[in-house]
Amino acid sequence: MAKELWFAEYHDDNTRLGMRVTRELVAMQSEFQAIEIFETPTFGRVLTLDGLVMLTEKDEFIYHDMIIHVPMAVHPKVQNVLLIGGGDGGSLRELCRYPEIEQIDMVEIDSEVVNQCRRFLPQVAAAYDDPRLNLIFADGLKFVRHNTDKYDLIVIDSTDPFGPGESLFTKEFYGNCHRALRADGILVNQHESPYYPADAEEARLIYQRLTATFPLVRVYQAHIPCYPSGHWLFGFASKRWDPLQDFDAERWNARGLYTRYYNTDLHTGCFQLPTYVKELLESGVE
Repeated sequence: MAKELWFAEYHDDNTRLGMRVTRELVAMQSEFQAIEIFETPTFGRVLTLDGLVMLTEKDEFIYHDMIIHVPMAVHPKVQNVLLIGGGDGGSLRELCRYPEIEQIDMVEIDSEVVNQCRRFLPQVAAAYDDPRLNLIFADGLKFVRHNTDKYDLIVIDSTDPFGPGESLFTKEFYGNCHRALRADGILVNQHESPYYPADAEEARLIYQRLTATFPLVRVYQAHIPCYPSGHWLFGFASKRWDPLQDFDAERWNARGLYTRYYNTDLHTGCFQLPTYVKELLESGVE
């Protein structure tokens, strides 16, 4: 009898998520990280980087809906976007559904992530041929240093705060993003999980650095089953727009966009955080 193949990701020293693997499609080492794509019975195809799950076909729509449609429902006129990371293409796919966007500068450090996702995750990496895309393979920290007053929206769709994505969680990086945004610009980022201690500490630090840089910072949440604890946070930072006070549900609904997770009722609710998350975030603000 053939031995079953399982993938396991440790969420802390005593907890791990396991998935039975039916077929391995990619197992390679790029210049920056280990890239794997494999098939599973429950989650479909799964992308991992350095052994950590980045997305699964089963639930990727949750993450990409929430990181893109929340800011797009607040800012009244997004024309120029900077997308940092997101090599799988999911955030790009959702951005390209908005006709008013004129240009998307996408800065991804690892070209192999893009190559392999275009080949093996075509439903996620579906918008790379959009003519508004300017795809740049570079370090996001270095790229954003050279831009001022250019973007209406910056989306930081990064890996975890170590390895290739580590520089995208620093005070310097957030300061450079603040300068690269226009006077009414919005920044959104993945904000880690508030549950396991190591992840919670990263979430606290991210919030501390954002609030030291932007005048308006809010945190919102989603349930993403494949991520550690399933409880995931996003950061919303702006020079002007408040994600609740300036949210126009009627305007967004008039677009007629179909989304499997995001809706305008959820938009309001996702900013209502549990007490333990509020206490965690507030403990990081001096």
